Amino acid sequence: MATGSKINDFIEGIFEAEHNFASDTLQIALSNTAPASETSDPTATGNGILTNVTEVSYTNYTDDMAVDRVLETVTSGEASGTYTLDADDIVITASGGTLATFRYIYLFNQTSTTPTDQIIAVWDHGSGISLATGESATIQWNASGILTNA
Repeated sequence: MATGSKINDFIEGIFEAEHNFASDTLQIALSNTAPASETSDPTATGNGILTNVTEVSYTNYTDDMAVDRVLETVTSGEASGTYTLDADDIVITASGGTLATFRYIYLFNQTSTTPTDQIIAVWDHGSGISLATGESATIQWNASGILTNA
């Protein structure tokens, strides 16, 4: 099971009105580099943007990963004082060759502009995921939502 961590800069962005999950485009990025091993650790305050993540090559996927990494059917809202963000699970399938190994799954706001592509959270799968042609992996969000705040 993957372990998730919120990004410090994201918390600041919530309270400074940088995100609107009802209309922003949320997307995932895949990496095989530990956040602390990046040149600028994207989990550290002031570094929570996608350019600080070494993404894997998105070749040998069945579909256009520029499109398929976008979260679909995003729902967000408040009920009884608890805000929940959720979306459909994402299925990644290797096609035409082995998929680049990834271990870290970043969720970022592709719509954010100040800063650009602000990271929301990162999940560490615990080990690398490698897919041969025809194999799939599902990024399955928590049954109670991607994130909640009460």
